[in-house]
Amino acid sequence: MARDRKPYAKEDRRPRAGEKVDIPFLILILALLAVGLVMLYSASFAQSMYDTGYEISTRYLQKQAVCAVLGLLCMWGFSRIPSQFWMKAAWPVYGLSIVLLLSVLVMGESVNGAKRWINIAGIQFQPSEIAKFAMIVLFARLTRLFGSDAKDFRHGVLGFSLALLGILVPLALEKHLSAIMLMGMVGVSMMFVAGTRLRWLGAGAAAAAIFVVIYVTFMGYAGDRITAWLHPEQDPGDTGYQILQSLYAIGSGGLFGLGLGKSRQKYLYLPFQYNDYIFAVICEELGLIGALGIIALFAAVICRGYWIALRARDRFSTVLAAGLVTLIAVQTALNLGVVTNLLPSTGIALPFFSYGGTALAVNLGEMGVVLSISRQRNQTKIQEDLL
Repeated sequence: MARDRKPYAKEDRRPRAGEKVDIPFLILILALLAVGLVMLYSASFAQSMYDTGYEISTRYLQKQAVCAVLGLLCMWGFSRIPSQFWMKAAWPVYGLSIVLLLSVLVMGESVNGAKRWINIAGIQFQPSEIAKFAMIVLFARLTRLFGSDAKDFRHGVLGFSLALLGILVPLALEKHLSAIMLMGMVGVSMMFVAGTRLRWLGAGAAAAAIFVVIYVTFMGYAGDRITAWLHPEQDPGDTGYQILQSLYAIGSGGLFGLGLGKSRQKYLYLPFQYNDYIFAVICEELGLIGALGIIALFAAVICRGYWIALRARDRFSTVLAAGLVTLIAVQTALNLGVVTNLLPSTGIALPFFSYGGTALAVNLGEMGVVLSISRQRNQTKIQEDLL
């Protein structure tokens, strides 16, 4: 059995007077949100007009703004909750996320051909977003629980893998490959931080690659995405249409772009221009310079987030903050890779920019957790056993 060390029992985890959240990180998050809302309106303007009979241009912006407000409230609330609350709540949150994922299979609603949403009291949301947070919180708790035992196969591989499978299996039943891939990558990153040996991680990566090959082979929809990625020009009117339109938008932007609001591809040429492919519109309107500026903004958020994680007071907080920041980093990298056709289409949105109320609210709430951890940055670090 792993040794359950409990240094927290004698610690007062309530924020002390004068302890403030990390202001640079807060400013960066608010900047991402503000720029994201502006670009969402620009990218969704034409689609909104078309969907509403040319009456309303802000249909998508209005819904996103409401979720942004809810997300900001969650961010403020979570920034006031000590990180140790999440260690105690890890298993309940994990169990709730599995129940929600399984409920999709029973009463889920289909959107754009995918059955991944549920509707409770008139509120439609995607349980997979909550599952990502639940997995990260549980992995942080297991990292603290296992300690140096994470180097062993029993704890570092089986322990984490069983926890991960509890969420990945329902996602596989939903055929939610993008979430499986994203959570798998974040999970492996956290296992590495926990101390799992590289040889076990390498074996796991090989097994994951075999799974993806088998999944793509038997799932025609996913197979079409691979074909479109490798040879979009072979079927420009169907499977290759979206990526070709994305590349047209990126190329049209040039160095300085066509100007904010002046994208041509957003006029119903580029599908999901306000969602997964919003970065293509950004490139078209703001050009290479503007796109690099937004990438730099994401990079600043990620680097500052890791800075906060490294200065957290205890191991659980460090791993929790690192996991949440890694989630944003991996999502961003995968989305940019898809839009530029460096990767096959995954259906992963661009954090803080793509349309999606659940994702935006959850992302802001997660950043609130990181802000809460940042309150500890000036406290004395707890001495714990090394991994």
